[in-house]
Amino acid sequence: MRFTLLLFILLSSNLAQSQLRSVVKIDKDLSEASAIEMTDSNLYWTIEDAGNDNTLFALNSKGNITRKIIIENSENDDWEDLTSDAQGNIYIGDFGNNSEERELFIIYKVKASNLNNKTAYSEKISFTLPEDVDSKDFEAFFLFKDEFYVFSKEKNDAIMIKVSNKIGKHQATLVAEFELKGKNTEITSVDISPDGSMVALLNHDKIWILKGFKNSAFFNGSIERIDLEHDSQKEGIFFKTNNTLLISDERDKDEDGFIYEFKLK
Repeated sequence: MRFTLLLFILLSSNLAQSQLRSVVKIDKDLSEASAIEMTDSNLYWTIEDAGNDNTLFALNSKGNITRKIIIENSENDDWEDLTSDAQGNIYIGDFGNNSEERELFIIYKVKASNLNNKTAYSEKISFTLPEDVDSKDFEAFFLFKDEFYVFSKEKNDAIMIKVSNKIGKHQATLVAEFELKGKNTEITSVDISPDGSMVALLNHDKIWILKGFKNSAFFNGSIERIDLEHDSQKEGIFFKTNNTLLISDERDKDEDGFIYEFKLK
């Protein structure tokens, strides 16, 4: 089955002064916080990416590590993003692929009932790409209506695929090909608002807000580009409310390593 190329056209942009505000300094023991997620526990959940342990971290309101959960039956091949469901289960996206040679990708499900433990066993949702799609580097995903939507990181010809939220092995479905206009367009994290009306795409110095779409046709609505006027290695984004975003970045020596808040207009 052939899929139509969807060009991601910039319909509007917001170049006003950034409203990015740092709210939490991330624990100094975490140099590569690669995601940001919250559940009903009001903790900030994060992970570190390739080259680090298979550990899920919880931070308190001051940014201090309060829990370290070792995911026993997993490997941190290249953990990149987090998402969660309405029951408080957390999903770890192990789909980083800098070499673009990887064939099997994994999403680890950590049940809410295990989030108070020092160790936890996960359930695995693994997937391969459609037969006519070359291997890609993925860094971002969210869960919507029991489907994972996973975004690749290319400057050009990026793709969005979907994977069913069911334990076992799957072949992903290609949903859309897209191209962000301008410079520095690699996507490092995504999230969908609690009411399902907006999708936020993040890179190191800007956000794109998708809205006005129907169902899962996220690229068929309008888009607003927001320049953050702040350049750092931003790796995580999360809708705290329908109009409040949390953004996290990795530490660069003694700089950065914060959780920021951004209010949408």
